[in-house]
Amino acid sequence: MWATVFGTGILELWGALLVGFMWKLHPVPIALVSALGSITSAVVVIYFAHSLRGWLIKRYQRKTSKKQGKIAEVWQKYGVIGLAFLSPLITGAPLGAAIGIAFGAEPARLLRWMTVFIIFWSIVLTAAGVLGLLGFASIK
Repeated sequence: MWATVFGTGILELWGALLVGFMWKLHPVPIALVSALGSITSAVVVIYFAHSLRGWLIKRYQRKTSKKQGKIAEVWQKYGVIGLAFLSPLITGAPLGAAIGIAFGAEPARLLRWMTVFIIFWSIVLTAAGVLGLLGFASIK
């Protein structure tokens, strides 16, 4: 069961937390294992940063347009910290790390901030899940 929570955390933090709650596991290990899965995916993407960035630039450089997406706006306004704050919620850690590398973020700084905010969101979302379950239990 924990391997599934970890594996789901590699893909999406939200999903890993939901899987843990679905199996009625203890909330603290759910948060830890989910966060470790998301951090692992960020590490893997950032480790292969140079080749990934080169591939992304070759693939998408010719597809630029005047209108930029929300992620580019966040990047321009808030930089690495803003991207690291939002990516566990919006894009997931692997895609957030890839976007950061594509925008030219320093890998060590990106990983540091992504780790901080993956842990932050893991705690916040786990606490919200526990409070939600307690609320449903009190309705019965």
